[in-house]
Amino acid sequence: MLSPKIQTKFTKSIHRPSLATILLNSKISQLLHFSTHSSFIPIQELSNHAILPTKTSHIISRTCATLSHPTGHFSYAYQVLDKMPQRKQQSDYTLTWDAFKIIQSSIAEPNVTNAAMLHALAVKQGALTDLRTATSLLTVYSRSKEFGSSLALFDEVLDRDVVFWNAMMSACIENKCFQAVIDFFKKMVGEGNVFDPTSLVIALSAFTNLKNLGNGKVVHGLSIKTGMLSDTVLSNAVIDMYAKCGDLCSSECVFAGIECKDLVTWNSIISGCFYNNHPEKSLWYFVHMASCGYQADDTSISCAVAACTYLHEFGIGLAIHGWGLKSGYAENNYISVANALISFYFQLRDIHAGESVFKGMVVKNVVSWNAMIKGFFTNGEDVKAFCLLRDMQFVASIQPDITTLVTIIPFCAELILLREGKAAHGFIVRREMASELSVINSLINMYSKCNNIKKAEFLFSTMPKKDLVAWNTMIFGYAQNGQSWEAQTLFKKMLGRYSSCTLPTLLAIIPSFDSPESLQFGRSIHGWSMKLGFSSQIFALNSLMYMYINCGVLSDAFALFGSISSRVDVSSWNTIVVGCTQKGHFWEALEYFDLMRKTSQVHCNPITLVSVISACGNLGLAFQGKLIHNLALKTGASTNLQVQNSLVTMYGRLGDSESARLAFNHSDDHNLCSWNCLISAVSQNEDAKIALQLFRSLEFEPNEITISTVLSACTHLGAMTYGKQIHGHIFRFGFYKNPFISAALSDMYSNCGRLDIAERVFLSSPEKSVAAWNSLISAYGFHNFGSKAIQTFQEMIRYGIRPTNGSFTSLLSLAAMQG
Repeated sequence: MLSPKIQTKFTKSIHRPSLATILLNSKISQLLHFSTHSSFIPIQELSNHAILPTKTSHIISRTCATLSHPTGHFSYAYQVLDKMPQRKQQSDYTLTWDAFKIIQSSIAEPNVTNAAMLHALAVKQGALTDLRTATSLLTVYSRSKEFGSSLALFDEVLDRDVVFWNAMMSACIENKCFQAVIDFFKKMVGEGNVFDPTSLVIALSAFTNLKNLGNGKVVHGLSIKTGMLSDTVLSNAVIDMYAKCGDLCSSECVFAGIECKDLVTWNSIISGCFYNNHPEKSLWYFVHMASCGYQADDTSISCAVAACTYLHEFGIGLAIHGWGLKSGYAENNYISVANALISFYFQLRDIHAGESVFKGMVVKNVVSWNAMIKGFFTNGEDVKAFCLLRDMQFVASIQPDITTLVTIIPFCAELILLREGKAAHGFIVRREMASELSVINSLINMYSKCNNIKKAEFLFSTMPKKDLVAWNTMIFGYAQNGQSWEAQTLFKKMLGRYSSCTLPTLLAIIPSFDSPESLQFGRSIHGWSMKLGFSSQIFALNSLMYMYINCGVLSDAFALFGSISSRVDVSSWNTIVVGCTQKGHFWEALEYFDLMRKTSQVHCNPITLVSVISACGNLGLAFQGKLIHNLALKTGASTNLQVQNSLVTMYGRLGDSESARLAFNHSDDHNLCSWNCLISAVSQNEDAKIALQLFRSLEFEPNEITISTVLSACTHLGAMTYGKQIHGHIFRFGFYKNPFISAALSDMYSNCGRLDIAERVFLSSPEKSVAAWNSLISAYGFHNFGSKAIQTFQEMIRYGIRPTNGSFTSLLSLAAMQG
């Protein structure tokens, strides 16, 4: 059953009279203003192998893989043998009838053992002299994945006709030996054998898989010159070839020139448009097909639903779903329709509807499971996604493919799930998928975002072949982990290998310019980006503004912002406001926020409010903070969890614990960060007892931030009993490895009068940060052991730890006490 919020719309959509009437009168007529005959080139110009004009097109979507053939393209060549023209009966045909009949019946379910037995039977009866029998046996070997036997049988037969040649080329397609198809075609023509439309269809299938547009055009010209383009199957293959090779303009040209279109013709252009990232055209052709009286099938319906998903045209998608049900294409029987609908409903954020479609499917393939897993992840249902991944393997016995992995790994990266990411890595190694560039690039990104840059570096260095995405991912990984020098060094090395770089390269390197020392390099990158024409890209300009803020040159950031003020969007304003807040320029952040509200038509969003709320808290501006709180309530942004947490933190810094609790209680939707913010707010305002009470009623498993905050409360109270209990919790969950936890423990024991335990905590800490050293220096000073404090400071210097302001403050306080 569909969810209640969809049920009404869905019921209405089923009873609408005509799909063409529904869609032609809807928003789709406004999505696209083009004529199917505009800018087309006459077919006649292709004579004498003339070349159609090409158009560079960025193919970004793999969704079309779910719409037809499992390999992601219309496979005209795979089953052509089943529709080949009948040969003339040979003189000894009755003698070989039994062998031929048995071999022909085994084509549907071939296997290696049966193929060998059938071969022996054919030899025993002398049936291999009959081309029909030999052709069928060759096909059995091919579909049994015994391609070598198909080649051997082909060489044994000397009197070959065009059907036998086509069978051999089709076997090459089935076994993904696409270059061999070209070699056989050339050999067939070179030996003086005639070819037919089926031969050209198979050749086009090979060129389509190889993305060989040039040779595909030659076959197109050959089909025109020989008069074979009137064959509908061949013309459909030409449309598909141009679309899959990225020349959508030529694909549309061929489509427009076909007088007798069938359903496959329409499906070819519909899927071709979607494949080339033109979902609006795909949907337009679907509507046009319906208006011309053609009955859509599961392939066209699937593609139309996928286009609606991409365009967020949910009303049209519901109408198509209802019309598909009325026409007999229910998702429980048509797997491609169901797969498209799962993605559609998850994009609609109707999880219940997506689950209902999935549960109702009679047969599920790996695409179905991938769509569900991705849908759960994108809707924040991470636990359900991982449970479904487990059921996919151990209940349905379907092994994850590359698409599954490149879906899971990025979410492990975003959610900082290193353990799950490592498990996926192990699966990749076991299944020998490590040669796939997309998988390795995802792993590099995952390890980088999970702060395991050494592992990412190892994967990158051991890649036998690196593409530009791999270089960009590794550069960004270095920059993200604070290794600016390594990022810039790798960037220079990359420039030596690639003559041109893309916008992602620019976005990857810019975060590495995060200090005044890297300003000069950053300016050169700015000039380089302008030279490459990226100055028109708002993402690039926003990144450059953020770079100047990071380098401490606010004037350059503001000047760049002013130069593009006529076309800035909310992300540009957020770049200035967020950047200034993060770098401590709170007044500037508030000034630009006021400017945004007074002079711009752009409205602030939760990201903007989080930054300005933080700025008010850091500046102690209670009145302005409450005004922004009222603005959040008025715009509805106060329901945003990040905004709520920032309000709690702001009131804590303003010393208003009561308002912090009210902001926390404003919503029942809390996460661990919400609790941490509230505990910290009350703890820093000398409400340590309340902080401990909140910790006892915590609804989540505490993390390092929670523990540090509660230890601070114990320090304020001198409550060593509670501190010892928390110390035990730290050991149970392995938090003792965190240097900040160790520093907080040392402070707590020192303030509670147990300097000996504070020393042991420091000595047992596996990683001693500057905070831990400062805690021990402060502890010695607090207990009047000045000489030990100085010795500890000197030892810290010998270990190569750079002292901070806290180190000198502790020593100066000690000197003041002793002076």
